[in-house]
Amino acid sequence: MRKTVNAVHPVDERLPIGKLLMLGLQHVLVMYAGAVAVPLIVGGALGLPKDQIAFLISADLMCCGIATLLQSVGIGKFGIRMPVIMAVTFAAVGPMLAIGNNPSLGINGIFGATIAAGVIGTLIAPLVGKLLRFFPPIVTGIVITSIGLTIVGVGINWAAGGVGNPEYGDPVYLGVSFAVLVFILLITRFVKGFFSNIAVLLGIVFGFIIAVLLHKVSFAGIEQVKWFDIVTPFHFGMPVFDPWAIGTLTIVMLITFIESTGMFLALGEIVGKPVDEKALVSGLRVDGLATVIGGLFNSFPHTSFSQNIGLVGVTGVKSRWVCVAAGGILLLFGVIPKMSVIVASIPQFVLGGAGVVMFGMVMATGVKILAKVDYTNNRYNLYIVAISIGMAMIPVASNKFFAKMPEQLAPLLHSGILLATISAVALNAYFNGLKKPDAQTDGAALGCEAH
Repeated sequence: MRKTVNAVHPVDERLPIGKLLMLGLQHVLVMYAGAVAVPLIVGGALGLPKDQIAFLISADLMCCGIATLLQSVGIGKFGIRMPVIMAVTFAAVGPMLAIGNNPSLGINGIFGATIAAGVIGTLIAPLVGKLLRFFPPIVTGIVITSIGLTIVGVGINWAAGGVGNPEYGDPVYLGVSFAVLVFILLITRFVKGFFSNIAVLLGIVFGFIIAVLLHKVSFAGIEQVKWFDIVTPFHFGMPVFDPWAIGTLTIVMLITFIESTGMFLALGEIVGKPVDEKALVSGLRVDGLATVIGGLFNSFPHTSFSQNIGLVGVTGVKSRWVCVAAGGILLLFGVIPKMSVIVASIPQFVLGGAGVVMFGMVMATGVKILAKVDYTNNRYNLYIVAISIGMAMIPVASNKFFAKMPEQLAPLLHSGILLATISAVALNAYFNGLKKPDAQTDGAALGCEAH
């Protein structure tokens, strides 16, 4: 009698090296603009010279690569071992600028607070993991939907040329973005196999070619950048550890932990591998450790990138080794600055068409979960969904809604994901109690299947 061989879960499937590199590059192109935005913003706001800002970008890419490898490969109790791309969190920008503009702290105050907040985050990850019991299907669906609602605006802004672009909304930008979207849909519908899996990458290449032909691509600065450069720790000097700054970024870490929880749950739903408490804690530990590494190597707090979760949904490629390949490419970009400049030359409007479909896919995943919630026998669930989604839309609909509130609360109040999460957890506890959902009921509601 033959032994039954356990099938490898799609998350652990090892693809041929050529496919891994192409799929990994696709992930890098999707997250690149967001990854380099934070060092650009912080460096510019602190008045750093151009060569130092370029160094911050290289350091950021290298740290993104290390963090992505830790998260996707996993080492011991670190790493969720799923297709996750790590990058710097935007939630930390405001607090970091407040720290960096303090004459007694400067950029080394940012790095010191980042290191300390990362250590604290790593230590408290198991405590945060206990919150998973507060995420039954209705809360999970709301959180994932709010992630999609929040980030789809990023894709929309990309399509129009990017925030701050004086020609924002130019018909040329909109036309190219639409062409990229149509191209991706054509590939997805009529092409099978591997090329269907890299539809987003092909769409970006297609849009880039159009942008070049329209003379909308600039390679300015590529001559001045080195081919090879090593990122060294403490490049700007020794870190400064200030209690106020550390406390501020620790709060940011807690906020990113809540957001990461929603993203991990979304990813677990997409790849058919539900996230339990052990996996969640392992993932959050890397958020903390990656933040420590960021502070040591002249970068900032890190978190999982929601853009790439949408890409997993679009391509259907669930292998974590694709993100391992992406991590290797990010490391390479970190030490080869010329490559970084070439990728950075891709206009945001080229990414826009891809962004709308990817970020919308995250929202669709949340809607799919909410569709399986019982509204007939429990009318309170309608209130929970309606109010919580409304809370998620506040920062999206009006960025001045909380303008009169204390500036220290900005990281909390300007996160639609966090507002929706707090609302959903609180309202669910109020209407439905805090009983831990039955595992079978939870799995059925999430629509998870064994593959």
